Amino acid sequence: MSVGGALPYRKQDEEVEIGVHQPTGEKLIRILAFTLIISVMSATMFNIVLPEIRADYALSFTQVSWVTSAFLLIYAVGTVVYGKLADIYKLKNLLTFGLVFFAFGSLIGLVAQAYWMVLLGRILQAVGAAVIPATAGIIPVRYFPPERRGRALGISMTGLAIGSAIGPVVASLVVSLVHWRWLFCMPLFTLFTLPYYRKYLDDEHGEAGSIDWIGGGLLAATAALFLLAITNKAWMPAVGGLIVFVLFMVRIRSVPNPFIRPDLFRNKSYSLVLGIAFLTTGIGYSLPFLSPQLLSQVHHLAPGLVGFAMVPAAVTTAILGRKAGKLADARGNPFLFYSASALLVTGFVLLSSFAGMNPVGIAVFLIFGNVGQSFLMIALSNTISRTLPKEETGVGMGLLAMMNFIAGAVAASVYSTTVDLGASWGWNTINSSSGAFVYSNIYLVLGILHVIILGLFYFQFGRADSRRRSRG
Repeated sequence: MSVGGALPYRKQDEEVEIGVHQPTGEKLIRILAFTLIISVMSATMFNIVLPEIRADYALSFTQVSWVTSAFLLIYAVGTVVYGKLADIYKLKNLLTFGLVFFAFGSLIGLVAQAYWMVLLGRILQAVGAAVIPATAGIIPVRYFPPERRGRALGISMTGLAIGSAIGPVVASLVVSLVHWRWLFCMPLFTLFTLPYYRKYLDDEHGEAGSIDWIGGGLLAATAALFLLAITNKAWMPAVGGLIVFVLFMVRIRSVPNPFIRPDLFRNKSYSLVLGIAFLTTGIGYSLPFLSPQLLSQVHHLAPGLVGFAMVPAAVTTAILGRKAGKLADARGNPFLFYSASALLVTGFVLLSSFAGMNPVGIAVFLIFGNVGQSFLMIALSNTISRTLPKEETGVGMGLLAMMNFIAGAVAASVYSTTVDLGASWGWNTINSSSGAFVYSNIYLVLGILHVIILGLFYFQFGRADSRRRSRG
């Protein structure tokens, strides 16, 4: 039975594909987890050393911030482009190109003697690294049947969690021993995975045909302009993004082979889960974005201690990632979504109620939130993969990844503006720390918003899943 708008699976074809892909899928998913660890570390480590880069090249804060902003802009846009290419070309060839380019950018940064070379190295890194989140969305779908896909996504999420946990620690250690430029060496480790990808990825590719590069360019420009508008709080890029988006919509409706087929957006289930994923990603982004500010501004912890306070949640998420995937396979995606929501809402309620208490308590509360958010992304990724026809798996999952990046940028802008405005009183009567009122209020609102999203998910997917299980 198809899931709300998805094309039905052909059982005979599925059995053949499972028989071919199952042995290699187990090997690939572990290689992918290692690649994700390196990728996440490379994306986040430079946040730690921005003050050092700024001092070395006498830069303003706006100038040095492009080390991170340029990487994320290209990373977000490149993900959906690689996803589209993977629907047409061999994934192994795209992955080879991406990882080699990732390493090439690292070498440029490693030998950089001027800021423009550092920035160029990060840009080239992003061009190559964008293939990794695209691959992370495709391998679980292509190499695992729906009933075992949750476990595969759980392993992938474990790689993300480990990378997030050890990235700041490794960056701090490297900077304390050698120059920050050596952080560019990290992506070179992904080259060790290439022989395994070349061996285990099959030669399957989609239908031959031309790519609508104009449509792809319009989509990329739309995402880039909106991200620029959000990160810089500027209206002109937002207006430009809106105009380019209209041109993109006109384009995909007027050419025979568009970059994204309009039918994808007419798929009600896909569009709804994409919207839910956007909202939940923005809500969950409060945990890694707001929590360090809370610990720093309210609890006055040093940067190193702030990093250590975040580690328990990341480590716990990494340990439980595979269990979440197995839970999705055994009990269904809606059950995992409900469990994740319970953890996430519990975390927000605790953070809202005790935002001004001992930092150790904050570190414990973050475990609920981070684990819940991780479980949530596994459930949503698994759900959305079942709404996609096979020929649009790459671009569909790529759009999901790109929307997650945009959601994070929107959330960061909203949260930072809200914190700057402050709060004169707290909406949660349990919290008595005036210095933490603004954080308490934000966490309370986010918890309420997620309860609303939970209801939306239940009415769209939960009831249908319950009926299906009662019949079977």
